[in-house]
Amino acid sequence: MRDLVPNVVFKTRVRDESVEGPNPYRWQDLTTEDIFKGKKIVLFALPGAFTPTCSSTHLPKYEELYDEIKAQGVDEVICLSVNDAFVMFQWGKAQGAEKVFLLPDGSGEFTRKMGMLVNKDNLGFGLRSWRYSMLVDDMKIKQMFIEPDFGDNCPTDPFEVSDADTMLQYLKGEGK
Repeated sequence: MRDLVPNVVFKTRVRDESVEGPNPYRWQDLTTEDIFKGKKIVLFALPGAFTPTCSSTHLPKYEELYDEIKAQGVDEVICLSVNDAFVMFQWGKAQGAEKVFLLPDGSGEFTRKMGMLVNKDNLGFGLRSWRYSMLVDDMKIKQMFIEPDFGDNCPTDPFEVSDADTMLQYLKGEGK
């Protein structure tokens, strides 16, 4: 396991009322330091926006437990996927996600440097993130929950340890 989160630049979009038209957004680069430096972050990564487990369980449960997770001293809860900013925005809108920050890793650079990039050609997805969650404190990875059977073209979609309940249980026991 890595000790520190990798240094990358994420291509995100933010609302900007000065931009005219039906898409009032502008590009904004966020660095790893912008996201993690001096903060306690829970990040969970999943294979893709609009996919079954990601949409029915993974994101919704983190959204539901967001306030409880934050109450454990967490500054932000982030969902990362190897999807572009436009897809992540539309997925968040479709999911009604209002609390969890959806972070696009469009090129998969962060995921690759984390060692979590896998081939999912068996599903027609191409390169995607393996499902995992982690607690990061000031750039340092304190804990990771990586789903079993890690590997390319995994015939199943394990979802046992990267869930919001496991993370919350860990956070509640961390200070003891």
